[in-house]
Amino acid sequence: MAPKYIFPDPAQADEEGLLAAGGDLSVETLLTAYSQGIFPWFDENSPILWWCPDPRMVLFPAKLKISDSLKQKIRSGKYDFRIDADFDAVIRNCAVVKRRDQDATWITNDMLDAYRTLHKEGYAHSFETYYDNELIGGLYGVSLGGTFFGESMFHRKPDASKISLYYLVMLLKYFNFDMIDAQQPTSHLKSMGAEEVSRAKFLEILSVSMKSPTRRGNWNTFTELLRYEENKKRDFGYE
Repeated sequence: MAPKYIFPDPAQADEEGLLAAGGDLSVETLLTAYSQGIFPWFDENSPILWWCPDPRMVLFPAKLKISDSLKQKIRSGKYDFRIDADFDAVIRNCAVVKRRDQDATWITNDMLDAYRTLHKEGYAHSFETYYDNELIGGLYGVSLGGTFFGESMFHRKPDASKISLYYLVMLLKYFNFDMIDAQQPTSHLKSMGAEEVSRAKFLEILSVSMKSPTRRGNWNTFTELLRYEENKKRDFGYE
């Protein structure tokens, strides 16, 4: 079945990366957009805006950089992590984080509903960090083919979101994913190995990545696998 909306060629985006306006946030529309390297970003006072910036920030799983201090925190046993255990709490926490110079969150009520639906349909996932059973950080994004499209992350204690990213990358390596789409450049992600690539290069990698099967469903079942692998690293001292 043909998609309800046909997006313009991503190469037609303007200098800021804006490609189109309008449409809806249905599962079908969002999956069509992501598969073409396009994502929504707007506020309550604007129509739905669709973006494909140039350059694009990506993180190749094999290039993740972990500082010694972060490694010590992960190996300390003081922090717990979970996958898809409380997606709603993660996206609600991310919604209070402001982006760029905006006066209000970019995660509108419509966006909240749309990604909750994507999660229920098995496409959106959350990685969560806990301390004393309290959620202190996390991230969420969309998985299609061999690419994880990172949407947002938050932390309430230092390095909590980095711990979540560490476990995301760990699982994506296990799945042989090609990349994490981080969308916009940030010093936070650059410090962990993310890099900018041209839009053309990003779309080239993405077109191949979309040929991989999508791992749809709740990923909570992989939590114990990662705990087992991390315990082996801690106990036997290998990376």
